[in-house]
Formats: sequence, structure tokens, C-alpha cells
Amino acid sequence: MFTSVLVIAVLLVVHTVLTNSMLSTGEAVKATDPSGINPHYEEIMKKGAIALSDDTADNTNNTVTTSTPDRKIKVTVSSTGVTTVPVGSTAVDGTVPFATAIPPQTPADYNAQWNSGYLVAIDNPDYTYSCSKVNLTDEDRDLLERLCMGEFGSGGFIGAALIAQSVKDAMCFDGYPTVADVIVECRYTGSTDIGTNDACRQAVRYVFDDNRDAVQHRIMYMYNPYMVQSAFHESQNFILSYQGVRFFDRWGY
Repeated sequence: MFTSVLVIAVLLVVHTVLTNSMLSTGEAVKATDPSGINPHYEEIMKKGAIALSDDTADNTNNTVTTSTPDRKIKVTVSSTGVTTVPVGSTAVDGTVPFATAIPPQTPADYNAQWNSGYLVAIDNPDYTYSCSKVNLTDEDRDLLERLCMGEFGSGGFIGAALIAQSVKDAMCFDGYPTVADVIVECRYTGSTDIGTNDACRQAVRYVFDDNRDAVQHRIMYMYNPYMVQSAFHESQNFILSYQGVRFFDRWGY
């Protein structure tokens, strides 16, 4: 009896030590894991929720300043998911290597990006990036909110804002006049039949009504490498990966 009690006691001690060690290791990893997410993004969301409840946005116009509107690039854009993919690894079957961001000449100032209202600070910001404000019609707004849900609803406010910025950049830089045109010409495949949610509505308002952006860089393409492999996407200018979804700008214009 005594021997059994002693064995149980020893096992409990060993279990406690291993558990504490595992927790400490996990906490250390979490503490040193870098994150570019704006620490104030929840406050930004709350402000968006208040603004939505006030319903003060002017959605009667659909105007946008464009650059060379005849230049349109057709790209396959996949639906999105939430599987984390390590930067610098290879794709699922090892045939498509992942592109990595261009190393910056000087370290990026995350605080400066956050203070400017960007939701995710990146290591390779484009300090010259600027997109003209786009005023959405009610029809465009409804369609875009549902697109954000279908493309990256699992990404919450930030994921939806990344999709909204991609659409706005396509309208600004490629001259698409409506959200429907962006969906068709850029071949978005996310369902617009599943409705939307508050996070998507707030993201659309933040990016379009407030003329803000998720990141300080143009983003033109995105895809989920766990749903489809794309050598084309990985040949472009990699900007960031958020919850496994990879976002890119194109080279040159």
C-alpha cells in the first residue's frame, strides 16, 4: 500500500514539473512571437460600430480618381481560410516555393504605422502609398460587405479590411468603376450569398468611408495556398500573410 502511494506521489510530482515546464515554454514562445497587429484595433472596431449605428455615412456617390483605367490585370483570387503558413517554406506538395518580403533597407517603425491608422504593421511599408477615396453606392456597399464575408469572414475585422483594401486598390489603380466589376475582372471566388456580419460592415466603413487602409502598401492579389497553389502569386511582390492568407502587390505599376 505504501509503495503504491509513493509511486502515485512521484508520478504527480513528475507531471507537475513537466506541466509547468510546458507552460513556461509556451509562454516564452508566445511572448517572443512578433506581431504587427495594431494594439488599438479593437478601439477602431468600436468606433466603427458606433458610426454604423449612427448611420451618418454618405453613400450616394460612386466616384474615384483612377490611374490609367484601361490597364486591367485578370487574376485568380481564391476563397480564404485560416491555416497558418510559415513564411519562407514551400507549398503543400513542395512544388511552389513561397515568396518572401523584400528586406527593408532600414527597420520599419511599427508604432508609426499604427499611429497612422494601419491595422497591421509590416516590415516593408511603402511610404509613398496613397489611394484616392472611393464613395460606395448602396448596392456596392452591400455587395462588398458580403464579399468580405465570403472571402475572409474567418479573419474578422482585420481580414475583412484586407479584402476591402484590395478591392479599393483595384478601383483606384486599375480603374474598375464598381465592386461587381472588380469581382468579375479580378475573378474573386468568395461567395456573396452567405450574408455578412458587423466585422465586415465595420471594415468596409473603415477602408472606404474613413479612407483608411489595413496595411501601408498596395495589395492587388491574394490567395490561400492550402486551397490552391499558384506560382503566379508567389512570383509577385509579397507583402504579408494573415492567418495563412497571402497578400501581394504586383511588380512595377
